Amino acid sequence: MIAIASDHGGYALKQELLAHLAQQGMAVEDLGCQGERTDYPQYAEKLCRAVAQGKYERGILVCGTGIGMSIAANKVHGIRAALCGDCYSARMAREHNDANVLCLGGRVLGTELAKQITDAYLAAGFSNGESHIRRIAMIKDLES
Repeated sequence: MIAIASDHGGYALKQELLAHLAQQGMAVEDLGCQGERTDYPQYAEKLCRAVAQGKYERGILVCGTGIGMSIAANKVHGIRAALCGDCYSARMAREHNDANVLCLGGRVLGTELAKQITDAYLAAGFSNGESHIRRIAMIKDLES
């Protein structure tokens, strides 16, 4: 199961992604917001703590540009969040960086492109390549 959350700037895109993922039969839990004006760090923290604790396999965060969510998400221990604006980056975020959270910008991406990016991210898996494992270990060392 995956989780998705947004602030008000990403709410409309989050709703589109929820419908898109539901059409694919994907189990997704909406962790908020419900469209009200809000602060993105609280939703980034809520989703990322749940992903880091293993409640969800992966997460998707959406704000106006995706930048704020990605900055906040990467402050949570165990999270490797990637802000992606194209399908190749989304796939590489999984294959090379084992990113467990995808960040998107609701005000900078068209709906169809955002769906394609999300699909690319969710379809990809970590490559388990030796160099990638080593680099992720180095990233984890930065957290301590």
